[in-house]
Amino acid sequence: MNRTYKTVVALMLTFLLSLFAFAGCAAPATAAEATQAPEAAATAEAAEAPAAQETFTIGVLQFGSHPSLDNCYAGIEEVLGADSRITLDLQIGNFDTPTCDTIAKNFVAKNYDMIIAIATPAATSALAAAANTQIPVVFTAVSDPVAAGLVDSLEVPGSNCTGTSDILDFSAQLELIRALQPDAVNLGVLYTTSEANSVSQLKQLNELAPEYGFTVVSQGVQTAADIPQAAATLCSQVDAITNFTDNNVVNNLGILLEQANAAGVPVYGSEDTQVSAGCLASVSLDYVALGRVTGQMVLDVLGGADASAMAVKTITDAVPVINTDVLAAFGFTLPDAYQNATMLTTEE
Repeated sequence: MNRTYKTVVALMLTFLLSLFAFAGCAAPATAAEATQAPEAAATAEAAEAPAAQETFTIGVLQFGSHPSLDNCYAGIEEVLGADSRITLDLQIGNFDTPTCDTIAKNFVAKNYDMIIAIATPAATSALAAAANTQIPVVFTAVSDPVAAGLVDSLEVPGSNCTGTSDILDFSAQLELIRALQPDAVNLGVLYTTSEANSVSQLKQLNELAPEYGFTVVSQGVQTAADIPQAAATLCSQVDAITNFTDNNVVNNLGILLEQANAAGVPVYGSEDTQVSAGCLASVSLDYVALGRVTGQMVLDVLGGADASAMAVKTITDAVPVINTDVLAAFGFTLPDAYQNATMLTTEE
């Protein structure tokens, strides 16, 4: 019995000694391996985590606040406001070029990712400020970007600047005026001599007007202070007045309408909000739609598209709009060709 017990104890001791020997043969982890383990785990976790979302801050420089330009921004905001990556910084230039220059320079100093410029003077300020940077400029509500010096051509802009143009359909506008006033001869225009858009549009109108039996009578102004006297002078010389996309004149449309109504001269607008304000009629562009197109171009540029090679876009689906209150006030008959025009009334 004692012999058997001793044998069992010996076997157990042998087993335990073998187990300890095996454990001692396993090499302990080195300091480097111990450090690499958590680093590898962290790397794996980082690879699994989603990449940080790229964000963009865009300065929006609007020359001033009037319905056409406000509608442009509404369209832009509709497109870009839905994108969580984008922050818009809207600044209004109050129809003052030095103010626009200062705002544009501040955008550049803050190293914004892009500048959106609404109207020609704003676009001119933005392009000048961003000239020696990589900041692209996307404009809207610019009637003649080439004449304004913003692009080399509509097809290939050439500089880091592109956008949308609100080119007016003068043929359709003149046709509308002729239909409403068959006997009219002298067609008046009030325009700002320093606005490149207006100078370009006056040239186009002078070329087309004779085809519709009109003689253009133009009256230039420099500032808002010139408008009352210039409007009074113009109204004494013409049978009708047509508006351009002139920011100074549009912003002071009420003064022009007051003078024209007193003289019994119909005024034709360049878009529907002017018709709602008291103009007789217009072949109108949709400035909200123009803003939407601009917003999509902004997304394309942010996505890597080259602004210098992106063609300037236009909106061509203008529609006739007639103010029935003004139509009745002048005693005009709605022509058969415009029975399906959009009818508006004057908004008080």
